[in-house]
Amino acid sequence: MKALFIGGTGTISMGIIKALAEDPMWEVYLLNRGNRKDEVPANIKQIVANIYDEADAAKKLEGMEFDVVSEFIAFDVEAVKRDYRLFKGKTKQYIFISSASAYNKPAAHHVITEGTTLANPYWDYSRNKIACEEFLLDKYRTEGFPVTIVRPSHTYDERSIPLGVHGNKGFYQVIRRMQQGKPVIIQGDGTSLWALTFNKDFAVGYIALMGNRHAIGEAFQITGDEILSWNQIHQTIADALGVELKPYYVSSEFLADAGEACGYDFRGSLIGDKSVSVVFDNSKLKRLAPTMTTTIPFHKGVRIALDYVLSHKDRYEEDPEFDRFCDVVIEECEKAKAEVIAKMNK
Repeated sequence: MKALFIGGTGTISMGIIKALAEDPMWEVYLLNRGNRKDEVPANIKQIVANIYDEADAAKKLEGMEFDVVSEFIAFDVEAVKRDYRLFKGKTKQYIFISSASAYNKPAAHHVITEGTTLANPYWDYSRNKIACEEFLLDKYRTEGFPVTIVRPSHTYDERSIPLGVHGNKGFYQVIRRMQQGKPVIIQGDGTSLWALTFNKDFAVGYIALMGNRHAIGEAFQITGDEILSWNQIHQTIADALGVELKPYYVSSEFLADAGEACGYDFRGSLIGDKSVSVVFDNSKLKRLAPTMTTTIPFHKGVRIALDYVLSHKDRYEEDPEFDRFCDVVIEECEKAKAEVIAKMNK
C-alpha cells in the first residue's frame, strides 16, 4: 500500500513515519521541502516540493496515486481546498490532522467525545481547523471525497517538553528557569486536567485508521489514556531534572491580557485550550485500534525528552524576553498582593 505524507517530519508525523518504515506492507512517500532529510528513515521516499506552490506540487505528483494521503501542515481552508484539487480521484483516503482544541471551550461536560460540539471563540487556530473539517466533510457528503478527520490533543516526542505557559521560542526557557531555581508560572492553580501523548503511542492509533474503510467519513480523537494535572506535569519535569519545583500561579485571564500586550497568545493557547480540564473518551478509536494504549507514561516520556534536549543544547535557544516577562509578572503580582494586605491592615 502507498501512503503520502504532506510534511511528515513534525512531532506527530515523525512517530508515524518511523513506525511505518518498519512495516513492509507500506510504501511511504514524504512531500516536503527536504529540510530534515537526515532524520528520515532511509527507506522512506522523498518528493521535494513546496506544497504551497500548487503547480510545482502537481507536477511532482503527476501520474501518482495513493491509498492514503496524510495532511499534517494544513491550517486554513485554502490549504485543504488545494489538497482537494490535487488529490481528488487520486487517493482512497485523505486523513486531515485537525485539533482537539476545536472542541467547545468549556464543553458542557469535561469528558470529550467526537460528538462534543466544535466551537472555540478564543483561538483563530482552532476556528480555522473547524472550517477545514466542515469543507472536507461537505466534500465527503456531496461527492464522496474519502476524508478521515483526526483530532490530536497534546502530543510530544523526544525533541519537546509539553508545557502550558512558555514563550514564542518554545519550552526551553522554562526548563532553564527550573534549573536556575527560579519560579515557574503555571496557569490557574495547576489543578486542571490534561492529556499528554508520546508520539510513538499516537502512531499506533493513527496507523490503525490508515486504509481502514470504517474510518472514511468519520472523525477520531487520538490521545493517550493518562490524565494529569498541570501541577503533576510540572512536578514530574522537575523530578526528572532533579530540581525543586517552585510554582507560581497566575490566572489565565491575567496571562491572556498581559501576554497580548507582549506578543504572546495565551488567550488562545490557555483559555482556548490548556486551561480547561479535559478527559478524552477514546472508545470510538479503540474499536478500530484495540491495541491503542499508553505505553510511554509521562514520567518515562519526559525523561526520554530531557535526555535528548540536554544532550543537544545547540538545537535549543534561550529566550531572555520570555524570561523577563515571567520575572515582571511575578514581581507585579507580589506587589499587588502586598498592596492589598497593606490596605486591609490599615
